[in-house]
Amino acid sequence: MQQDPIDVLIVGAGPTGLTLALQLARLGVRIRVVDRSADRVRESRALALQPRSLEVLAGLGVTDRLVSAGNRTVEVRLHLRGRVLSLPLFDLGLEDTEYPYLLFLSQAETERILEEQLAGLGITVERRVELADLTQDADSVTAVLRRAGSDADARVETVRAAYAVGCDGARSSVRRLAGIPFRGSTYPQTFLLADAEADGLERGAAHAFVSTNGILLFFPLGTPATWRLLAIKRTIKRTTAARPPGAPDAALAEVQEVVNEYTDGSVRLHDAAWITEFRIHLRAAARYRSGRLFLVGDAAHIHSPAGAQGMNTGIQDAVNLGWKLAQALTGRGEPALLDTYQAERRPVGKAVLRLSNRPFRIATSLNPLVRLARSRIAPVLAPLAAKATWGRARLFRTISELGIGYRRSPLSANGPGPRVPRRRGGLQAGDRLPDTPVLCNGEATTLHRVLAGPAWHLLHWHLPGGSTAHYLVRPDGYIGYCYTGDHAEGAAGLEEYLRRWVG
Repeated sequence: MQQDPIDVLIVGAGPTGLTLALQLARLGVRIRVVDRSADRVRESRALALQPRSLEVLAGLGVTDRLVSAGNRTVEVRLHLRGRVLSLPLFDLGLEDTEYPYLLFLSQAETERILEEQLAGLGITVERRVELADLTQDADSVTAVLRRAGSDADARVETVRAAYAVGCDGARSSVRRLAGIPFRGSTYPQTFLLADAEADGLERGAAHAFVSTNGILLFFPLGTPATWRLLAIKRTIKRTTAARPPGAPDAALAEVQEVVNEYTDGSVRLHDAAWITEFRIHLRAAARYRSGRLFLVGDAAHIHSPAGAQGMNTGIQDAVNLGWKLAQALTGRGEPALLDTYQAERRPVGKAVLRLSNRPFRIATSLNPLVRLARSRIAPVLAPLAAKATWGRARLFRTISELGIGYRRSPLSANGPGPRVPRRRGGLQAGDRLPDTPVLCNGEATTLHRVLAGPAWHLLHWHLPGGSTAHYLVRPDGYIGYCYTGDHAEGAAGLEEYLRRWVG
């Protein structure tokens, strides 16, 4: 069965695929979204949205709903050898965003809100549809889709599209069919994950119990249970798949044994909604693009959950690629625009792998010296680290993903005129445009809200001393071109930039 051609086929309907679909649909791109699963996830999986993700999703009209449904966490309780240290979270270095917090929200809820927003635009996710084959030529891609069902109901169709995007996770069919290597390794440990109720934990904060064996983490979740638990598997012998509330907690007693190792029995679990065990991989795709095929999110990079970077990096991959695909489909601007997706996002993916790998290995290592450091040295250094405001601000800036920029991208060009050094808050091409309170038509709002929407914006910023900075802001909120003063050369450079990249 041959279907009419479309612009973009999106394979995978997790947060990454839904974000990409939302952006393309809002830009008038003809899309189809298919997913091999029968329904969206019901368990929590990824559970936190970073400030930068909330910013980019605001342009798609969903952030206010996400914030209303989520749990803002501003503190971590660190349990160290009988003492509890309260560490403020995201209290420094986030003055230029409307969302200076980590938002805990079940992936199931994130997907529900994104999918409902997409349905409001008339796009329905096609479930139980598997990508069976994928080929491409100079002008299009051809996908063979197989709809699951009984033999009588199974249906195969051929779809032609201008581009196809793999948002289909670590076992990506798009990546496999494109022949792109997925290199890396697997952590030796098996990890335990559970969503459950817990007595003995103070609400309103995340909790970390540190011992020689590793770290036990409790995150405030809300649904499908109050707490998400993460630890190295030790005594648990078996696990259950996702279960409806009220199902027998056959494995819960064994999970409790793991918790007792870290908490001396002070935390008691009950009413588990989900218990599982899993291995963690550290892998990256050799490239993010192969002709008309693209990889986004976990299809391109997977790593440890340290820092809550995975889903957030995927969401920002999608936002980076989406507007470029839409613009390429109109034939406007330099054809090399699509090459900038890999040029910009692959270095970010590599950095995230490094960022998540180092602390995770320290937290889980069985090396005697590392175990000693966790149990003896960490309780001494943690209070000192909490007082190091500059270091905390830099760390929070990194984790929040607000510090990501593209200064070395082909899309970033600085025109003439003096530039304020970065250490003094200066902006250059490739930097994220910071948010700040502004007045618009006499009403108080923020700069990001004024510039919301997938479009290019030219911003004139009056600097101290009477000079003016001119910033051309990309649809994803990064500065593409900038110059200062009233230079004719700067204006000519702006015109050339627009002609080359915007058309």
